[in-house]
Amino acid sequence: MWLGWNFVLLGALLLGLNWTLAWASNFQHHRYEELVRALFAIQSECPYITRIYSIGRSVEGRQLYVLEFSDNPGIHETMEPEFKYVGNMHGNEVLGRELLIQLSQFLCEEYRAGNQRITRLIHDTRIHILPSMNPDGYEVAASQGPEFNGYLVGRGNSREVDLNRNFPDLNTLKYYFEKTNGQNHHMPLPDNWEQQVEPETLAVIKWMQNYNFVLSANLHGGAVVANYPFDKSRDSRIRGKSTYAATPDDNIFKMLARTYSYAHSWMHKGWNCGDFFDEGITNGASWYSLSKGMQDFNYLYTNCFEITLELSCDKFPPASVLSREWLGNREALVSYLEQVHHGIKGMVYDNNNNPIGNAEISVAGINHDVTSGVGGDYFRLLLPGTYSVTASASGYLPSTRIVTVGPAEAIEVRMFVGQKNQPKPPHHLPPHSSNHPSSYP
Repeated sequence: MWLGWNFVLLGALLLGLNWTLAWASNFQHHRYEELVRALFAIQSECPYITRIYSIGRSVEGRQLYVLEFSDNPGIHETMEPEFKYVGNMHGNEVLGRELLIQLSQFLCEEYRAGNQRITRLIHDTRIHILPSMNPDGYEVAASQGPEFNGYLVGRGNSREVDLNRNFPDLNTLKYYFEKTNGQNHHMPLPDNWEQQVEPETLAVIKWMQNYNFVLSANLHGGAVVANYPFDKSRDSRIRGKSTYAATPDDNIFKMLARTYSYAHSWMHKGWNCGDFFDEGITNGASWYSLSKGMQDFNYLYTNCFEITLELSCDKFPPASVLSREWLGNREALVSYLEQVHHGIKGMVYDNNNNPIGNAEISVAGINHDVTSGVGGDYFRLLLPGTYSVTASASGYLPSTRIVTVGPAEAIEVRMFVGQKNQPKPPHHLPPHSSNHPSSYP
């Protein structure tokens, strides 16, 4: 045991991290008021690189606070990707909540200490951290405490709704479009969807609509494994049998999951909590089929790639193990965040160098497109390789580039789309002739 701890401490020293035993002794569980105080204390420590904002309220009126890290808080900087971590979606799965508080404190302290890795990450990335998506459920679970916490008590929100079964079901539409060669991204939401979801879910969806997130992770508990989309099986008629449901970006998702698993102190070993997952990763549907989940919704409705991180066998671990869990997850949390800087990124312009928002970026051989943001910038996660990339927008001629992606940071690729010629009416028809067609193709 001591050998393992000495190895972890040596790793911290080699990474140049200013971690101390005194700091580790401060680990504790945070009730809602304590969570809020902790976030505002961090913001006070690092006021020039942080911002706190709320994306909405829970059923019982608790604010869903997000702590943002950036060298220009509150501003989307063109070509700078947006990243998010979400914790405590299930109220009784609390380790992620505490890890995200510690990660926030860590980012602040390491930035102030001049850690080059963390400084560069904050300068080049806009990081959003939502420690608790379900503060109402957490309070129910916390009132029982770690010793008496059950498997389900506090899992849902105060209406006992499981928030990870509460997003609009876009998988069914996606699977239909696969058979009909239909739309492959940004699936439309059903009518009256806002009345069909809980306030916490609504707040997160609105959050996704307001920020062009590129990469995300959702922190859970009850197992130790990195789970990637799709969560929902393509064939719901098969009962009692798990079937792998690959996304068009299956290889990228496996790489993202492995990034976390292998940077984690023990997740990659496979045997945890009485279960075995090869390399510490699993396809969601291959494990068990789940409908209306958040990670699938991210991929199908937005540009964001999200995985679900199951981080502890015990859903509500005692405070005494939090420091060990932090050491086991710290490098993984940072390494995963850094993956937002891989693949390609760039701007989409017209012939006059005006940026084009909502342009589609497609990659030959991968049936999933992304779109540029309102400022014309786009981000496309890709594995190393050579790709044919096309940008297209309504009213413009598409543009295609051959791009080679390396293992290091994202390759910058600017795309220029040409404006189509406006059709003119035939010369043989007078402008106001009764035979004049009302419109032209």
